[in-house]
Amino acid sequence: MTQMVKRPSNELIEGFKEVSTCNVSDALDKLGLKSGIAGIRPLFDCEKVVGPAITMKIIPYGPEVPEGHLGADALEFAELGDVIVIDNGGRVDQNCWGEILAFAAQQKGIAGVIIDGAARDIDIISEIKFPVYARAIVPFTARGRNVQGGFNCTIQVGGAQVRPIVDIIMADINGVVVIPTERAEEVLRVSKELFDREAEIGRLLKSGLSFAEVDKKSGYDKMLERNSK
Repeated sequence: MTQMVKRPSNELIEGFKEVSTCNVSDALDKLGLKSGIAGIRPLFDCEKVVGPAITMKIIPYGPEVPEGHLGADALEFAELGDVIVIDNGGRVDQNCWGEILAFAAQQKGIAGVIIDGAARDIDIISEIKFPVYARAIVPFTARGRNVQGGFNCTIQVGGAQVRPIVDIIMADINGVVVIPTERAEEVLRVSKELFDREAEIGRLLKSGLSFAEVDKKSGYDKMLERNSK
């Protein structure tokens, strides 16, 4: 993607930091959109990550080998607060992120990396507290196994389409969600509504009301009914 595109606003990014991926996944369900991504987790006690997606596609090593280090293009292009998102097809037998890339990304002010695949050097990366979300940890080098097939292109992560720059990617201890820019304001509004309603349910339960009473009063089972067009 080389044409100029509009990045999500800082206001939107900050808004999503106030809710969890569970709230956002529920909002996406309610709005009939692709919801949470299964199986990608923080590889240590990572901070929540929210930001515009900078995408990278991994392909197997072969006759066509691009110049430069894997990830260098994405690192060069990314801006402060962006999130690098890597599509390696969910493979857990290959590494596509390690300590050198983490050091460089942290230096650039990148918020974190989300990998549909595996990473390594997590002992060192955890010491510098650079957020890494992936499917697995492996000891293998990427050299001779895989290469960068493209960057700033549309990819998929766990079956969800991720477009560079415009889409918002979010990850926390619960998992990962992709928020399409065209619906981001609506998704945020519904996420906050669900967050507030669940907080109120929790408050009522803590006050001593039974779940049966709270369930009847709150309409909990109907919270995710889709909005009519």
